[in-house]
Amino acid sequence: MNTHKEVAADGFVIVGEEICQKIISRADAFGAVEAVFAAMARGDAYNFPVVREAIGHADALYGFKGGFDRSGLSLGLKAGGYWPGNMDKGLTNHQSTVFLFDPDTGRLSALVGGNYLTAIRTAASSSVSIAHLARKDAKVLGMVGAGHQSAFQLRAAVEQRPFEKVVAWNPHPDMLPRLGAVAKELGLEFEAVTQEELGAQADVIITITSAFEPLMMADWVKPGTHIACMGTDTKGKQEVDPALFARATVFADEIAQSITIGEAQHAVGKGLIAEGDITPIGAVINGTHAGRSNAEEITLFDGTGVGLQDLAVASVAAKLAREQGLVTPITLG
Repeated sequence: MNTHKEVAADGFVIVGEEICQKIISRADAFGAVEAVFAAMARGDAYNFPVVREAIGHADALYGFKGGFDRSGLSLGLKAGGYWPGNMDKGLTNHQSTVFLFDPDTGRLSALVGGNYLTAIRTAASSSVSIAHLARKDAKVLGMVGAGHQSAFQLRAAVEQRPFEKVVAWNPHPDMLPRLGAVAKELGLEFEAVTQEELGAQADVIITITSAFEPLMMADWVKPGTHIACMGTDTKGKQEVDPALFARATVFADEIAQSITIGEAQHAVGKGLIAEGDITPIGAVINGTHAGRSNAEEITLFDGTGVGLQDLAVASVAAKLAREQGLVTPITLG
């Protein structure tokens, strides 16, 4: 049964943060994100141009990401952004809401809290890249960044490879024990290291910061490493040395975003790689690109965060919430 057909008849639902946390698992998020990346690569889904602006108040970045997935019948947008002072107010720095619409009628079908979903879909994105690109024998996971998103990333990553140890670095070392506690909970050894030592040990590296300068240099990354660059989603942001792109086989969630607001913006700007050197991760999922070709190859995934990820996961949340009777349809009249 097409859920969106039901929605047109009985109004929209509001799916709050608590409900999202209750019903959406990492497996749900992984499946939704993997499917939408595959749809994008087939040409069955596309993202709308991103609007992202510094609003000149509270140092906030605010914007919109949207799109349409013909195969999943997800249509809508996520509105929200980053308020750096929120932690002091007991709130998450990232704040967002997903609006879903019935693609047959244009009527609103759901309002879905986007904070938890943004965290779990971002972790699912890097997790998908690890599943399809990292060496099967990867044992050491490197985490660059220890903020709110890092625990989501760690929990999702360890489900894809038999990791035994986590090595981590953060600009503010006092935040590392919290990430170490998550690693311990997962039964993994944890070590706080320098960035150079992280590169020397890690088989998979996830960067998840809000940096505007390279935190990992190309020479520090050993052959065979898979890197998921997950923090850069705005012009000017940067987490890794652009020279790393020249050493790696590069993949992205969406090439257009990767070269404009993603990590690849710097390497492309310096002429180290061209747009044609980047492959959509969906091509690997669909089997039209082989992905990793050998054990010595460095693979890099530029996860800029696309609106279709949000819509895919929010659509699952709305569907499950309806099925489980956790929401009551509302009409606007």
